[in-house]
Amino acid sequence: MTPERHQRILSMLNNRQPDLTVCMEGVHKAHNLAAVVRTCDAIGVSEVHAVWKNEQMRVSGGIATGSQNWVDVHNYTSTKEAISVLKEKNMQVLVTNLSEKAVDFREIDYTKPTAIILGQEKFGASKEALELADQDIIIPMIGMVQSLNVSVANAVVLYEAQRQREAAGMYGKPTIDEEVRQRMLFEGGHPIFAKVCKTKGLPYPHIDEEGEIIASKDWWNKMQMSQENWQDIDD
Repeated sequence: MTPERHQRILSMLNNRQPDLTVCMEGVHKAHNLAAVVRTCDAIGVSEVHAVWKNEQMRVSGGIATGSQNWVDVHNYTSTKEAISVLKEKNMQVLVTNLSEKAVDFREIDYTKPTAIILGQEKFGASKEALELADQDIIIPMIGMVQSLNVSVANAVVLYEAQRQREAAGMYGKPTIDEEVRQRMLFEGGHPIFAKVCKTKGLPYPHIDEEGEIIASKDWWNKMQMSQENWQDIDD
């Protein structure tokens, strides 16, 4: 890993916001999935959640066009399960929904731990999501249409969250879990070694402050062997 790439990854990690996230409920169009994850990465969101009605529509490595390498995606088959996980993390759960109790999205305090539910493209959030969410939010519109594309709505709300968090000094501080930090430093800075580790079943090594791999001689020996030879010795 070059010093420049190491510093870039460190900068990204120091701006991650682990207590800000998005939950896609039934969003299924590939371009929307990609756009949502891409925006999350740009804002500093370190993980997103997705509820799937169809197992075949799960986010794959290609759908997010590279952004998923930097954003963890947690998959669920139940809206209730997904929201329960978010509330266990003491997050306020917001849902984009046009209703009488909805408030302008800019009135929300996004410096609090926050999860934003994005409903399915055609039908919006489910009845269950609306019942479990803490607050409905709307993006004011004065034209003929009543809703934005789901990925556009996601970007609008997240950039307001970023604005508030920057004003509160919440960026530029390392708050992401150390285990996640180490994983991303290794996978992002040493992708070839990371691929070999996955193939051979080797644990990830520690990455030091200079971005260098710190590992035992045994680890390096196994790293250099073919998978067949390593398996023979391990047996």
